[in-house]
Amino acid sequence: MTALEDRRSSAGTTADPATSPALYTYDLAPTKREGRRWGAYNVFTLWANDVHSLGNYAFAIGLFALGLNVWGILAAFALASVLLFGLLTLSGFMGHKTGVPFPVMSRIAFGIKGAKIPAAVRGAVAVTWFGIQTYLASAVLSTLLVAMFPSLDRLDHNSVLGQSTLGWFTFLALWVLQVLIVSYGMQMIRRYMAFAAPTTLITMCALAVWMFVRAGGSVSLSDGAPLTGGAMWLQVLQAAALWVVIYGTFVLNFCDFTRSAKSRGSIVRGNVIGIPLNMLFFAGIVAVLSGAQFKLDGRVITSPTDIVRTIPSMALLAVASLALIALTVAVNLLANFVAPIYALVNLFPRRLDFRRAGLVSAVIGLVITPWNLYNSPVVVNYFLGGLGALLGPLFGVIMADYWLLRRSRVNVPHLYTEAADAEYHYRRGYNPRAVAAFLPSAAIAVVVALVPFFHAAAGFSWFIGALLAAAVHTLVADRTTTPADVDGEAIAVAAE
Repeated sequence: MTALEDRRSSAGTTADPATSPALYTYDLAPTKREGRRWGAYNVFTLWANDVHSLGNYAFAIGLFALGLNVWGILAAFALASVLLFGLLTLSGFMGHKTGVPFPVMSRIAFGIKGAKIPAAVRGAVAVTWFGIQTYLASAVLSTLLVAMFPSLDRLDHNSVLGQSTLGWFTFLALWVLQVLIVSYGMQMIRRYMAFAAPTTLITMCALAVWMFVRAGGSVSLSDGAPLTGGAMWLQVLQAAALWVVIYGTFVLNFCDFTRSAKSRGSIVRGNVIGIPLNMLFFAGIVAVLSGAQFKLDGRVITSPTDIVRTIPSMALLAVASLALIALTVAVNLLANFVAPIYALVNLFPRRLDFRRAGLVSAVIGLVITPWNLYNSPVVVNYFLGGLGALLGPLFGVIMADYWLLRRSRVNVPHLYTEAADAEYHYRRGYNPRAVAAFLPSAAIAVVVALVPFFHAAAGFSWFIGALLAAAVHTLVADRTTTPADVDGEAIAVAAE
C-alpha cells in the first residue's frame, strides 16, 4: 500500500461520525491548514502554463486579424487581466478558507445534492476540452515525427474513426502520459507545472526574439486596415470579455488548487505576477509574433505552430515542438483534467477516488473522438458554447451566496452530512432558491450566446448570466437564519 493510500484509508477513521459516506471521502475532504504547500510560485505557474496555451495564442492572434492594432490588443488584455485578477482572487480565497474542492464548495449555495448540477456542467465542459487539447498536442507531435522521420508520412493519410494511424499513435501516447501524471495526485501535477512553466516562458520568449530578428528589428503594428474610433473600442471590450469567458471554467474551480495554498498572501502574490504581468507579457509576444510575420509576408498566422514549422534547424524545431507539447499537457491537466475528476468523485464517492476518476475522465475524453468534435463547427459553437454560457450563472449564484449573503461564513462540517437539520440540507438536499436564480439566468445566457439575433452581445453572455444570477439569488435568498462559521479541521486530511 502506498503512502497516499495509507492517508486515504486513515481519513475515514478520523472523520466526524456525522459525516456521510455519500458526501465525505479522502479526495473531497477539507485540507488541514498545517502542511499546505502551494506558495506564490505554484499559483504563478498555474497562469504561466495556462495563459500561454496554443488555444489562447490562436484567440489573441485572431484579434490582429480582426483589425485590432497592437495597442488595442494590449488594452484588451490589460482590461481583461484586471477583471480576472479580481474574480480569481475572490474565488481563490474561498478555497483557502474552506480547504474544499469545487463540487463541495457548490454545496454551500446549491445544497448537498443540488451541488451535482454545477459540478456536472463544469465536468462536462472540461472533459470535452481535455480530449480536444490532447488532440491538438498530438497534431504537433505528429508534425514533428514526420519532419524527423519522413517515412512516417505514409501513416498519416488513412482514417480510422476520423483519425490517421499516426494520429492515433501520438494521441494515445499523450493520453497515457497525462493519465500517469494524474495517477500520482495533485502533488505530481504541482511538480509538473513547476517544470513546465519556465520551459514555456523561455520557449515563447525565444520564439518572439527569433521572429523579431527575422523581421529586421521591427514589426507591423496592424494588418494595414486597423479599426478606429468606436468600432475599435467595441472590439477591445468584446475581446476583453471573451478572454474572461475563456477563464469562466477556471474561476469556478480555482478552489481545487487554492485549497492547498499556504496563505491568502501567496494567492494574491501568485495572481499578481501570473495574471496582470504575465498576461501583458503574453500580449507582447502575440504582438511580436503576429506583427513580425505580417511584416515578412503580409500573412496573419493562426497559431505559434505556424512559426515553429518554419524553424530551419531540426534540433531547434524539435525543442520548440516538445516545449509546445509540454505546455499543452500542462494546460490540460490544470483546466480540463482536475475538474472532471472531482466532479466524478462527487457523483460516485463510494466507487471512485482521484486516481480512478482520472482514468474514467480520460476514457470519456477518448471515446468522444475529440478530433471529430473539434472539426465540427456546429458542435464546438452550439454544444460547447451552450455549456460555456451556463458557467456564468453558476459563478454568479455561488459568489453572491458566499460573499454577499454569507459574508464568507461557512460551516464546513455541515457540507458533509445528510442530517435534515444541517445548514446545507435545504429542501431534500436542494436549495430551490439557488436553482430558481440559476435556471432563468442560464436560459437567458444561452440564448444570448447562441441565437444569431444577439450576435453583437454574444461575447458578453458570461457576464450577463453571472450578473443576472447574482442579482436574482441575492433578492430571493433566505435571510431568516444567521450562517455559522465553523472550520473543517476536525474532519480535514493532509494537503497534497
